[in-house]
Amino acid sequence: MAKRRADDNYAARAVSRARRDLVTGGIVLAGIVIFAGSGWHYVGSLENLLGRTSHARDIGSSDRMLIAGMLLNLALILFGWRRYRDLVTTSSQRDEAEARATTLARTDDLTGFLNRRSLAEEGAAMIAQAMRRDKAVALLIVDLDHFKTVNEMHGHLAGDTILRAAADIIRKALPASAVSGRLDGDEFAVLLPFDARHTSTVDSIADYIVGALGQPLITKTVTAHIGASIGIARSESDCHSVEALLRRANIAMHAAKGAGRGRHAWFDATMERELVSRNAVEAGLREGIPLGQFVPYYEPQIDLETGKIIGFEVLARWEHPTRGVIPPDNFIPVAEECGLIADMSVSVMRRAFLEARDWDPSITLSVNIAPAQLKDPWLAQKIVKLLVETGYPANRLEIEITESSLFQNLSLAQSIVGSLKNQGIRLALDDFGTGYSSLAHLRALPFDRIKIDKSFVTAMNKDPESAAIVNAISRLGESLNLPITAEGIEDQGIYDSLRKMGCNKGQGWHFGKPMAIAATRRLLAEAGLLPSARGPLPDEGLAQKRA
Repeated sequence: MAKRRADDNYAARAVSRARRDLVTGGIVLAGIVIFAGSGWHYVGSLENLLGRTSHARDIGSSDRMLIAGMLLNLALILFGWRRYRDLVTTSSQRDEAEARATTLARTDDLTGFLNRRSLAEEGAAMIAQAMRRDKAVALLIVDLDHFKTVNEMHGHLAGDTILRAAADIIRKALPASAVSGRLDGDEFAVLLPFDARHTSTVDSIADYIVGALGQPLITKTVTAHIGASIGIARSESDCHSVEALLRRANIAMHAAKGAGRGRHAWFDATMERELVSRNAVEAGLREGIPLGQFVPYYEPQIDLETGKIIGFEVLARWEHPTRGVIPPDNFIPVAEECGLIADMSVSVMRRAFLEARDWDPSITLSVNIAPAQLKDPWLAQKIVKLLVETGYPANRLEIEITESSLFQNLSLAQSIVGSLKNQGIRLALDDFGTGYSSLAHLRALPFDRIKIDKSFVTAMNKDPESAAIVNAISRLGESLNLPITAEGIEDQGIYDSLRKMGCNKGQGWHFGKPMAIAATRRLLAEAGLLPSARGPLPDEGLAQKRA
């Protein structure tokens, strides 16, 4: 379709150029006709002159006029012809300049694809034509998964080379009826008509693009592994504009990325509902964190030998004013995605430190640090600042770091862990056994405790392999002189098995679910772990009402 539009523009310019050429050519032709009509007079007079060259003084005035007329007519013809050639050259140059300007205004100069505005124009015409022919139009958004890494590692010139190579792959996959465009950065769009009853054609094109971009892109300057995720939307009765298709395809593309990247996904209504829900959660986070709606809940940690409470793991809960208590699975992923996890974590830790600072000195708090927080070089200073402001003792705090988060920047993690250890804060390696280089991390970082992932603990009495893993980790902790905490203790049978293995600390629903502050204080009071004479904290009354 873009080629047809370009051909139409070229034809219009050709008609304009032909009109100018006709005027100039008419002048030349008139000169030739005049010369032909009167040339015999000039020739006769010229013969007489040649015959009387020796008697030049006998040339009459009429002969001189004829010679002058002939020379003037010849000059007119030569001038007209020269002017005609100049006009043709100038017109061609102008047409070429106009064509270049049109191309630059309509296309992306790096890839040659249409820009967003031109894509919308071509797409609107394609959708209208498809509707007349009882067909549908599919819009594919192709997003390069790891292109940012190419720019960071090799520079923007190498990135431009990879973008051109990716565009060539996309171009090769498309039929002649398709229109392609570059939306922004590493994001491309493709529009193509198809039979609404057979989506396999579109699936095949998407699969080819994903497969081809999943292979290493090898250029003269760089070899890159990028991959691609594709979202697809189709024109329907409630979606028949390019902008509406772009919106739906973008939603589908993010769903493809969320499902693991390197794949394509068609838009469906559930994706939009999930997006609306996700955006509502983000808005609630932004509003609720400053208002103190995110509060600590406490899960008991038990000495498995004595059965006594020795600490609590602090878990975030959202006490929503209208929806009640919202579990973390509903908001933690969104908080991490939109960059609010650190603010929420600080808010929850501050409240927990204030509530727990006067508990029995034997009671510790365990706080889990999100992977995104380990990217902050000031994390240790922020935690120490909270301890100073709240008066909570550093030796009663245990920071839990998940094994998977250490892969991102081990050197920074070492710096953070070292700073925390210097303040007397203890460190635990959380979800042990789910990563890939646990022993290396135990050597590189001064952990005080290992926490066995609950997926192994809950299955240990039913799955021999899980039991073997739990037993091996317990033996490893014993050999390294590192205490073990087992998560996910849900019944007496698991409790008894862990005691036989020598595991000395555990937590799980067998001992109690995470509790609000009021229930936690009752539990501590029953165990004699609260001071007898104590006034309420300033916000304790509010916390008790919430509980």
